[in-house]
Amino acid sequence: MHTAHQGERADASDGRKPVLEPAEIGRALTRIAHEILERTDGGAGVVLLGIPTRGVPLAARLAERMAQVEGHPVPSGSLDVTMYRDDLRLRPARALGRTAIPPAGIDGTVVVLVDDVLYSGRTVRAALDALNDIGRPRAVQLAVLVDRGHRELPVRPDYVGKNIPTSQREAVHVLLTETDGQDLVLISDEPRGGAPAGGGRG
Repeated sequence: MHTAHQGERADASDGRKPVLEPAEIGRALTRIAHEILERTDGGAGVVLLGIPTRGVPLAARLAERMAQVEGHPVPSGSLDVTMYRDDLRLRPARALGRTAIPPAGIDGTVVVLVDDVLYSGRTVRAALDALNDIGRPRAVQLAVLVDRGHRELPVRPDYVGKNIPTSQREAVHVLLTETDGQDLVLISDEPRGGAPAGGGRG
């Protein structure tokens, strides 16, 4: 996943083109929340786990929307997958994210992994390995704000905010109010010799 740095603000002059505006992001999350409720009997036994960084606020927003509909809290937390990645040695050093599991745990629950961008599928594979170390959910589902294609592993999301066809050269930047001061999804070309589009991760 290639996302904006914390505090970064979009600037049309930098060549990035908006593909999702704030209202569209809000509608996409509301739709995903309703789809999760429909497929899980009103969210019974559901735990939302966001993958840092931007999957965490997305999971919190989904939990809030689901709670508003059903009238009861929906547990959410975060699942750091850094140490479970198969490309760890190839990536620049980065700080570990935070894993925060709801007090009741995840055994026997339906865990919905939440991320901002789905690309190669390697982040999801790492997340499944991380889950295996902390509990045994009854089922695992995947919700993403953006599916940009170019899968390297047989991973398919259960819930998608928007499918955005991209080339390998392009990068998808997700900005969220909680981390960047605004909601926006942009697409841009990566310069030759730069990082792989989408960070080569996702």
